[in-house]
Amino acid sequence: MVLSFCLIRRKVFCCAEEILEVKPNMPNAKVLSEKKAVVAALEEQLKGAVSGVLVDYKGITVAEDTALRAELRQNDVQYSVVKNTLVRFALDDTGLKELDSVLNGTTSLATSASDPIAPMRVVNKHAKKLGDGKFNIKGGFMDGKVLSLEEITALAELPPKDVLQAQALGMMLAPITSLAIVLKAIAEKGGEPAPAEAAAPAEEAPAAE
Repeated sequence: MVLSFCLIRRKVFCCAEEILEVKPNMPNAKVLSEKKAVVAALEEQLKGAVSGVLVDYKGITVAEDTALRAELRQNDVQYSVVKNTLVRFALDDTGLKELDSVLNGTTSLATSASDPIAPMRVVNKHAKKLGDGKFNIKGGFMDGKVLSLEEITALAELPPKDVLQAQALGMMLAPITSLAIVLKAIAEKGGEPAPAEAAAPAEEAPAAE
């Protein structure tokens, strides 16, 4: 009886050990499905973006984060905290594998589908205000091309898209505007030639002999 009890006890103990060893390695279908959904959503976000930046946000406070998100929303920039392992899959699948090297520590992603300067401008503004070590740009891209930190900083100093468009339009219209001013001035004078171009007075007839 004692021997049988010991054998049964040992068998139960061994089974328990096997369960403990196998359980942690068993894939959870629900968790895997959720991760795949997150990666798919990140891929769609990256594919639809004209530009984006990856940020280390480890030192930002709740109040600072709230202010940042508010300004990003005002500029139609999509912003979220991401897991390095998941965003890596999304970056690799969208041709941005070069950014894998910056995926360490805390990471957030800011992208825009319309204004290529907005993510860089807003994030860089807060990075300068908060200081190094609290909120830093780790990397970024534009039109599918990975940018250096120097390029990101330079682009961040440009004015908003609507201002750039207005400036470009102004430069294009400048010659037309100048011509319009000249034509308007001529029209107001009734089409009369300028004094310098007026006809010379008629020569006097020669005196009779």
